[in-house]
Amino acid sequence: MALIRNKKASLNFELLERFEAGIEMRGFEVKSVRMGRGKLEGAHVVVRGGEAYLIGADIPAYQKANAPKDFDSLRPRRLLLSKREIGEILGAESQKGQTVVAVSIYAKGPKLKLECAIARGKKKYDKRETLKKKAMKRDIEREVKGRG
Repeated sequence: MALIRNKKASLNFELLERFEAGIEMRGFEVKSVRMGRGKLEGAHVVVRGGEAYLIGADIPAYQKANAPKDFDSLRPRRLLLSKREIGEILGAESQKGQTVVAVSIYAKGPKLKLECAIARGKKKYDKRETLKKKAMKRDIEREVKGRG
């Protein structure tokens, strides 16, 4: 079950390949995420110096009064990925029209994991088609449920 989800990721992007990564966070950020506070809209992954970072994710402190004075909720957070996965992300970044977006943050046992995906932006007509398919699927499920 996702604690925080980027709801627009599947609408705005065609998700090609998914990855699971650990996130380097402070304790008060972990508490905040477990409470469901935070935003992944506009968050993406970049590779700098052989390490992957999550950029643009807004994760506020659990309690503002107890957070350090220099705390930045939009700070880059290091991701824990294997060298092979970092290489794949670096290759996707270098290709035109592809990016790596954050899809969700979820709990896996006591640890928090980030699901990110190599993605390609959708055109406006692709977005409309996706919404039509979603609506048709919802209508079919409603009909089946009504009959049963």
